[in-house]
Amino acid sequence: MPYRRPLGTMRADSRHGIALNFDYTTLETLRRTHPAWRLLLADSAALVASFLHRVFVLPNVREIAQADLVERLEDELFALRQTLGEATFPRPAAEYLDDWAAANKGWLRKFYPPGSDEPHFDLTPATEKAIAWLAALAQRAFVGTESRLMTVFELLRQMVEGSETDPQVRVRELQRRRAEIDAEIARVQGGDVPLLDETALRDRFQQMAATARELLADFREVEQNFRQLDRSVRERIARWEGSKGALLAEILGERDAIADSDQGRSFRAFWDFLMSSQRQEELSALLDRVFELPAVRTLAPEAPLRRVHYDWLAAGEHTQRTVALLSQQLRRFLDDQALLENRRIMEILRSIEANALVLRDTPGAMAALQATTDCMRIDETSPKVDLPFERPLYEPTARPVISAQPLAADATTIDAGALFDQIVVDKPRLAARLRQLLQARAQVTLAEVVAAHPLEHGLAELVTYLTLAAEPGKGTFDDSSSERVPWRGPDGTWRIAHLPRVIFVRQT
Repeated sequence: MPYRRPLGTMRADSRHGIALNFDYTTLETLRRTHPAWRLLLADSAALVASFLHRVFVLPNVREIAQADLVERLEDELFALRQTLGEATFPRPAAEYLDDWAAANKGWLRKFYPPGSDEPHFDLTPATEKAIAWLAALAQRAFVGTESRLMTVFELLRQMVEGSETDPQVRVRELQRRRAEIDAEIARVQGGDVPLLDETALRDRFQQMAATARELLADFREVEQNFRQLDRSVRERIARWEGSKGALLAEILGERDAIADSDQGRSFRAFWDFLMSSQRQEELSALLDRVFELPAVRTLAPEAPLRRVHYDWLAAGEHTQRTVALLSQQLRRFLDDQALLENRRIMEILRSIEANALVLRDTPGAMAALQATTDCMRIDETSPKVDLPFERPLYEPTARPVISAQPLAADATTIDAGALFDQIVVDKPRLAARLRQLLQARAQVTLAEVVAAHPLEHGLAELVTYLTLAAEPGKGTFDDSSSERVPWRGPDGTWRIAHLPRVIFVRQT
């Protein structure tokens, strides 16, 4: 009898190694509930995918303010209506964005960044997966396989060598590789210089480009995992009935477990590798040389690939800021003194939150609750009261009386030296110094800048350098490392500032 795969068989995803159940029930549930599948089935899939790919994926943008995104979508809709007719996509752009960010769609994430009262939008990992799948549908003129096979062999070799505990075996392997390197050196010195042909170059470049794009997409998935952790912490706080100390011990223990997980350790190793100035310079030099190869230029590669390591850096910083939001939530809970002062009020609020979470996770529960007499709807969470007497009364402006009598000069002598003692830091001059140093290097630290150009105006000049580093695309702050910046004060005393490492990068 032929072999039949039983229902419920687990298959491993080739990219992430996650087991996925490929039976009918699981796939039907995914078809109805997964945002990526819903996007592919939507009538407006072409508009959603093309617009979000152009606005978010291509420039590697992590968040856009609502006003900017509405303006771009209005331009897109206007162009489509000019071509396809006025009845095409008749709704306003803002309604489309709210619809794409709704819970029944899940193609965009609408949120308020800290310190901002304007909503922002970002892609969800499911939407990026759908766009990547659509991009993979295009027929490729060249499909390389050699580089991927070599990658498989290299990964297997690294795993075997990295898990070998016998020192003699590892020494023999290193000696074998040294003999191969010596033989290759001898061949090159003898005039035999093997070169990769154009096919091999194109094969390796395609694999490099695909891996670089997948890394950018993985950052959004990592952020989503941390956001789900933050959400679970909030739910646990809402439903917690024990002591605050026990809750904090459980939450902090879970956070430590996540930091020590495979994903956490892998992200930390990736970030440490990327933050190395030597590695960044090496990446920049390698990318510049590769993009100048004739075989690569025939592929017409995308321009953002040339600075993809800077995009990795920006995406990693965004991920770290997302992780910091969890710590802020824990600090807010620690500062919540109302739990002790108004225990009854907090219990009522938590019971409301817990019931709301139950209703959210129960399909049809909200509609059934609204049909009962125990449910009451409110338009606003707080009343709006406008008192007429709160408005200020009209006050006529006083008309000044100008005297025509000449003023007599005062004989008091005024020292004008105070007008010239003000310290003014020339910000364009400091920016010009940075550009001069970055002409020969891809990046430079603040300590190196101060070593080349000592501070003349002390702390004010140091703050100006920090302001330049905070501008988009000009620098980054490495909180994992620190550096010392010295300067001599007006009285001749040396002063030293200890601050996180500041790295200025060259703009391409």
